Amino acid sequence: MNIKTLWLPLMLSGALLSGCASTKVESTEDRGPQLLLATPRQADPQLEIQVAKLTELLASAKLNEQQQAQLLYDRGIRFDALGLRTLARLDFNRAMQLQPNDANLFNFMGIYSTQATEFDRAYESFDSVLELDPKYDFAYLNRGIASYYGGRTDLAQMDFNTFYQQDRTDPYRVIWLYLAEVAQQPDTAIGNMRGRVAELDKNNWASGIVAYYLGDIDSVQLLQSARQGLSKKGELAERLCEAYFYLGKAARLQGQPSKAINLYKLALATNVYEFVEHRYALLEMRQVAEEAIEQAHQAQQQP
Repeated sequence: MNIKTLWLPLMLSGALLSGCASTKVESTEDRGPQLLLATPRQADPQLEIQVAKLTELLASAKLNEQQQAQLLYDRGIRFDALGLRTLARLDFNRAMQLQPNDANLFNFMGIYSTQATEFDRAYESFDSVLELDPKYDFAYLNRGIASYYGGRTDLAQMDFNTFYQQDRTDPYRVIWLYLAEVAQQPDTAIGNMRGRVAELDKNNWASGIVAYYLGDIDSVQLLQSARQGLSKKGELAERLCEAYFYLGKAARLQGQPSKAINLYKLALATNVYEFVEHRYALLEMRQVAEEAIEQAHQAQQQP
Protein backbone atom coordinates (compact mmCIF):
# COMPACT_ATOMS: atom_id res chain seq x y z
CA MET A 1 0.00 0.00 0.00
CA ASN A 2 1.58 3.22 -1.14
CA ILE A 3 2.38 5.72 1.59
CA LYS A 4 2.13 8.49 -0.99
CA THR A 5 -1.59 7.86 -1.25
CA LEU A 6 -2.03 7.22 2.46
CA TRP A 7 0.19 9.48 4.47
CA LEU A 8 1.92 12.15 2.43
CA PRO A 9 0.12 15.43 1.81
CA LEU A 10 2.27 16.07 -1.23
CA MET A 11 3.85 13.92 -3.91
CA LEU A 12 7.56 13.30 -3.87
CA SER A 13 8.96 14.89 -6.97
CA GLY A 14 10.98 12.78 -9.37
CA ALA A 15 10.42 9.20 -10.44
CA LEU A 16 10.29 6.82 -7.50
CA LEU A 17 13.24 4.53 -7.80
CA SER A 18 14.47 2.12 -10.39
CA GLY A 19 12.73 -0.65 -12.27
CA CYS A 20 12.94 -4.32 -11.48
CA ALA A 21 13.52 -7.62 -13.20
CA SER A 22 11.70 -10.75 -12.12
CA THR A 23 12.60 -14.38 -11.81
CA LYS A 24 10.79 -17.47 -10.60
CA VAL A 25 12.27 -19.72 -7.96
CA GLU A 26 11.14 -23.32 -7.90
CA SER A 27 10.26 -24.68 -4.48
CA THR A 28 8.97 -27.95 -3.13
CA GLU A 29 5.45 -28.35 -1.83
CA ASP A 30 6.48 -28.31 1.80
CA ARG A 31 8.44 -25.10 1.35
CA GLY A 32 5.50 -23.25 -0.10
CA PRO A 33 4.40 -22.02 -3.51
CA GLN A 34 6.55 -20.99 -6.41
CA LEU A 35 7.99 -17.61 -5.53
CA LEU A 36 8.26 -14.51 -7.66
CA LEU A 37 11.19 -12.25 -6.89
CA ALA A 38 11.98 -8.73 -8.01
CA THR A 39 15.19 -6.77 -7.98
CA PRO A 40 15.07 -4.64 -4.82
CA ARG A 41 14.38 -0.99 -5.51
CA GLN A 42 17.48 1.14 -5.53
CA ALA A 43 17.78 4.61 -4.05
CA ASP A 44 16.50 7.29 -6.40
CA PRO A 45 19.34 9.69 -7.30
CA GLN A 46 16.81 12.50 -7.68
CA LEU A 47 15.71 12.09 -4.07
CA GLU A 48 19.33 12.16 -2.92
CA ILE A 49 19.95 15.36 -4.91
CA GLN A 50 16.84 16.93 -3.41
CA VAL A 51 18.05 16.04 0.09
CA ALA A 52 21.38 17.73 -0.66
CA LYS A 53 19.65 20.88 -1.95
CA LEU A 54 17.31 21.06 1.03
CA THR A 55 20.25 20.61 3.40
CA GLU A 56 22.07 23.46 1.67
CA LEU A 57 19.04 25.71 1.95
CA LEU A 58 18.60 24.93 5.63
CA ALA A 59 22.24 25.72 6.31
CA SER A 60 22.58 28.91 4.31
CA ALA A 61 19.27 30.65 3.80
CA LYS A 62 17.72 33.21 6.10
CA LEU A 63 14.46 31.53 6.93
CA ASN A 64 11.60 32.24 9.28
CA GLU A 65 10.27 29.45 11.49
CA GLN A 66 7.51 28.45 9.09
CA GLN A 67 9.95 28.15 6.18
CA GLN A 68 12.41 26.16 8.27
CA ALA A 69 9.67 23.78 9.36
CA GLN A 70 8.53 23.27 5.76
CA LEU A 71 12.05 22.51 4.53
CA LEU A 72 12.65 20.11 7.42
CA TYR A 73 9.37 18.37 6.62
CA ASP A 74 10.24 18.16 2.91
CA ARG A 75 13.64 16.70 3.71
CA GLY A 76 12.11 14.32 6.23
CA ILE A 77 9.72 12.74 3.75
CA ARG A 78 12.62 12.23 1.35
CA PHE A 79 14.72 10.64 4.08
CA ASP A 80 11.74 8.40 4.81
CA ALA A 81 11.38 7.34 1.17
CA LEU A 82 15.10 6.49 1.12
CA GLY A 83 14.71 4.30 4.19
CA LEU A 84 16.63 6.71 6.44
CA ARG A 85 13.97 6.75 9.12
CA THR A 86 16.12 7.95 12.02
CA LEU A 87 17.13 11.03 10.04
CA ALA A 88 13.52 11.52 8.97
CA ARG A 89 12.32 11.34 12.56
CA LEU A 90 14.92 13.89 13.64
CA ASP A 91 13.73 16.30 10.94
CA PHE A 92 10.08 15.81 11.87
CA ASN A 93 10.90 16.42 15.53
CA ARG A 94 12.70 19.66 14.69
CA ALA A 95 9.86 20.76 12.41
CA MET A 96 7.32 20.02 15.14
CA GLN A 97 9.19 22.27 17.56
CA LEU A 98 8.79 25.09 15.05
CA GLN A 99 5.24 24.25 13.94
CA PRO A 100 3.55 22.34 16.79
CA ASN A 101 0.10 22.39 15.19
CA ASP A 102 0.87 20.56 11.95
CA ALA A 103 -1.30 17.45 11.52
CA ASN A 104 1.08 15.94 8.96
CA LEU A 105 3.93 15.97 11.47
CA PHE A 106 1.82 14.34 14.18
CA ASN A 107 0.79 11.70 11.66
CA PHE A 108 4.36 10.78 10.83
CA MET A 109 5.41 10.79 14.47
CA GLY A 110 2.54 8.45 15.21
CA ILE A 111 3.68 6.09 12.49
CA TYR A 112 7.23 6.02 13.84
CA SER A 113 5.96 5.48 17.38
CA THR A 114 3.93 2.50 16.17
CA GLN A 115 6.98 1.01 14.47
CA ALA A 116 8.92 1.45 17.72
CA THR A 117 6.02 -0.17 19.67
CA GLU A 118 5.55 3.07 21.60
CA PHE A 119 1.81 2.62 21.34
CA ASP A 120 0.60 5.14 23.93
CA ARG A 121 2.64 7.84 22.20
CA ALA A 122 1.24 6.71 18.84
CA TYR A 123 -2.36 6.96 20.07
CA GLU A 124 -1.70 10.48 21.34
CA SER A 125 -0.17 11.51 18.01
CA PHE A 126 -3.08 10.24 15.94
CA ASP A 127 -5.61 11.73 18.35
CA SER A 128 -3.82 15.04 17.81
CA VAL A 129 -4.04 14.61 14.03
CA LEU A 130 -7.80 14.25 14.20
CA GLU A 131 -8.15 17.14 16.63
CA LEU A 132 -6.21 19.38 14.27
CA ASP A 133 -7.88 18.06 11.12
CA PRO A 134 -11.05 15.95 11.59
CA LYS A 135 -11.08 15.21 7.84
CA TYR A 136 -7.62 13.60 7.90
CA ASP A 137 -9.14 10.20 7.12
CA PHE A 138 -5.91 8.20 6.95
CA ALA A 139 -5.32 8.95 10.61
CA TYR A 140 -8.05 6.35 11.22
CA LEU A 141 -6.01 3.75 9.34
CA ASN A 142 -2.82 4.66 11.16
CA ARG A 143 -4.44 4.78 14.59
CA GLY A 144 -6.18 1.51 13.79
CA ILE A 145 -2.83 -0.09 12.95
CA ALA A 146 -1.36 1.21 16.21
CA SER A 147 -4.31 -0.24 18.14
CA TYR A 148 -4.06 -3.51 16.22
CA TYR A 149 -0.39 -4.03 17.07
CA GLY A 150 -0.91 -2.66 20.56
CA GLY A 151 -3.41 -5.43 21.32
CA ARG A 152 -6.52 -3.21 21.29
CA THR A 153 -8.19 -4.93 18.37
CA ASP A 154 -11.65 -3.74 19.40
CA LEU A 155 -10.57 -0.12 18.93
CA ALA A 156 -8.66 -1.08 15.77
CA GLN A 157 -11.84 -2.56 14.33
CA MET A 158 -13.72 0.67 14.98
CA ASP A 159 -11.08 2.80 13.26
CA PHE A 160 -10.71 0.41 10.32
CA ASN A 161 -14.47 0.39 9.86
CA THR A 162 -14.56 4.20 9.83
CA PHE A 163 -11.74 4.17 7.28
CA TYR A 164 -13.51 1.52 5.16
CA GLN A 165 -16.80 3.41 5.11
CA GLN A 166 -15.01 6.38 3.52
CA ASP A 167 -14.10 4.32 0.44
CA ARG A 168 -15.67 0.88 0.08
CA THR A 169 -13.95 0.29 -3.27
CA ASP A 170 -10.46 0.12 -1.70
CA PRO A 171 -9.30 -3.49 -1.11
CA TYR A 172 -6.67 -2.47 1.44
CA ARG A 173 -9.38 -1.07 3.68
CA VAL A 174 -11.26 -4.36 3.40
CA ILE A 175 -8.12 -6.34 4.29
CA TRP A 176 -7.24 -4.36 7.41
CA LEU A 177 -10.83 -4.42 8.63
CA TYR A 178 -10.84 -8.20 8.14
CA LEU A 179 -7.59 -8.59 10.10
CA ALA A 180 -9.13 -6.78 13.07
CA GLU A 181 -12.42 -8.63 12.76
CA VAL A 182 -10.80 -12.05 12.62
CA ALA A 183 -9.05 -11.26 15.90
CA GLN A 184 -12.38 -10.28 17.46
CA GLN A 185 -15.00 -12.42 15.73
CA PRO A 186 -13.21 -15.23 13.84
CA ASP A 187 -16.48 -17.01 13.02
CA THR A 188 -18.00 -14.07 11.14
CA ALA A 189 -14.98 -12.22 9.75
CA ILE A 190 -14.69 -14.15 6.50
CA GLY A 191 -18.40 -13.77 5.78
CA ASN A 192 -18.17 -10.05 6.41
CA MET A 193 -15.27 -9.81 3.99
CA ARG A 194 -17.15 -11.67 1.28
CA GLY A 195 -20.07 -9.31 1.72
CA ARG A 196 -17.78 -6.38 0.89
CA VAL A 197 -16.37 -7.83 -2.34
CA ALA A 198 -19.10 -6.55 -4.65
CA GLU A 199 -18.11 -2.92 -4.15
CA LEU A 200 -14.37 -3.43 -4.66
CA ASP A 201 -12.50 -1.79 -7.51
CA LYS A 202 -11.67 -4.80 -9.68
CA ASN A 203 -9.05 -2.75 -11.51
CA ASN A 204 -7.05 -2.48 -8.30
CA TRP A 205 -4.64 -5.39 -8.30
CA ALA A 206 -4.99 -5.74 -4.50
CA SER A 207 -8.52 -7.05 -5.02
CA GLY A 208 -6.66 -10.29 -5.73
CA ILE A 209 -5.34 -10.26 -2.17
CA VAL A 210 -8.93 -10.17 -0.93
CA ALA A 211 -9.71 -13.08 -3.27
CA TYR A 212 -6.78 -15.01 -1.78
CA TYR A 213 -8.04 -14.49 1.77
CA LEU A 214 -11.46 -15.70 0.68
CA GLY A 215 -9.94 -18.84 -0.84
CA ASP A 216 -11.03 -17.95 -4.36
CA ILE A 217 -7.44 -18.07 -5.66
CA ASP A 218 -4.24 -19.61 -4.31
CA SER A 219 -0.90 -17.98 -3.60
CA VAL A 220 0.55 -18.97 -6.97
CA GLN A 221 -2.30 -17.25 -8.78
CA LEU A 222 -1.93 -14.19 -6.57
CA LEU A 223 1.77 -13.85 -7.36
CA GLN A 224 1.11 -14.40 -11.05
CA SER A 225 -1.47 -11.59 -10.98
CA ALA A 226 1.19 -9.25 -9.59
CA ARG A 227 2.92 -9.34 -12.99
CA GLN A 228 -0.17 -8.33 -14.94
CA GLY A 229 -0.91 -4.78 -16.03
CA LEU A 230 2.35 -3.25 -14.85
CA SER A 231 2.56 0.36 -16.00
CA LYS A 232 5.58 1.93 -14.29
CA LYS A 233 9.09 1.16 -13.18
CA GLY A 234 9.32 -0.48 -9.80
CA GLU A 235 5.67 -1.50 -9.74
CA LEU A 236 6.41 -5.22 -9.50
CA ALA A 237 8.56 -4.67 -6.41
CA GLU A 238 5.74 -2.61 -4.88
CA ARG A 239 3.15 -5.29 -5.55
CA LEU A 240 5.38 -8.06 -4.24
CA CYS A 241 6.01 -6.08 -1.06
CA GLU A 242 2.25 -6.04 -0.52
CA ALA A 243 1.67 -9.63 -1.62
CA TYR A 244 4.33 -11.18 0.60
CA PHE A 245 3.26 -9.14 3.63
CA TYR A 246 -0.37 -10.25 3.37
CA LEU A 247 0.66 -13.83 2.57
CA GLY A 248 2.72 -13.65 5.75
CA LYS A 249 -0.31 -12.42 7.68
CA ALA A 250 -2.33 -15.32 6.32
CA ALA A 251 0.40 -17.76 7.33
CA ARG A 252 0.32 -16.41 10.88
CA LEU A 253 -3.44 -16.82 11.01
CA GLN A 254 -2.99 -20.42 9.82
CA GLY A 255 -0.48 -21.17 12.58
CA GLN A 256 2.60 -21.25 10.34
CA PRO A 257 5.04 -18.81 12.00
CA SER A 258 8.17 -20.01 10.17
CA LYS A 259 6.49 -19.57 6.80
CA ALA A 260 5.26 -16.15 7.89
CA ILE A 261 8.79 -15.07 8.85
CA ASN A 262 10.14 -16.04 5.42
CA LEU A 263 7.36 -14.14 3.66
CA TYR A 264 7.98 -11.03 5.74
CA LYS A 265 11.65 -11.23 4.82
CA LEU A 266 10.66 -11.25 1.15
CA ALA A 267 8.48 -8.17 1.71
CA LEU A 268 11.39 -6.36 3.39
CA ALA A 269 13.77 -7.38 0.61
CA THR A 270 11.86 -5.24 -1.90
CA ASN A 271 13.14 -2.02 -0.25
CA VAL A 272 9.78 -0.30 -0.76
CA TYR A 273 10.32 1.67 2.41
CA GLU A 274 7.32 3.98 2.27
CA PHE A 275 4.69 1.23 1.97
CA VAL A 276 2.60 0.22 4.97
CA GLU A 277 3.55 -3.39 4.38
CA HIS A 278 7.28 -2.73 4.46
CA ARG A 279 6.95 -0.59 7.59
CA TYR A 280 5.23 -3.28 9.61
CA ALA A 281 6.84 -6.48 8.28
CA LEU A 282 9.64 -6.17 10.83
CA LEU A 283 7.14 -5.56 13.62
CA GLU A 284 5.29 -8.69 12.54
CA MET A 285 8.55 -10.66 12.73
CA ARG A 286 9.19 -9.38 16.24
CA GLN A 287 5.74 -10.47 17.33
CA VAL A 288 6.25 -13.95 15.89
CA ALA A 289 9.55 -14.23 17.77
CA GLU A 290 7.96 -13.05 21.01
CA GLU A 291 5.16 -15.60 20.63
CA ALA A 292 7.71 -18.37 20.08
CA ILE A 293 9.61 -17.35 23.22
CA GLU A 294 6.40 -17.27 25.23
CA GLN A 295 5.37 -20.71 23.98
CA ALA A 296 8.81 -22.12 24.84
CA HIS A 297 8.58 -20.60 28.31
CA GLN A 298 5.14 -22.10 28.87
CA ALA A 299 6.37 -25.50 27.70
CA GLN A 300 9.19 -25.39 30.26
CA GLN A 301 6.72 -24.63 33.04
CA GLN A 302 4.66 -27.71 32.29
CA PRO A 303 5.47 -30.83 34.32
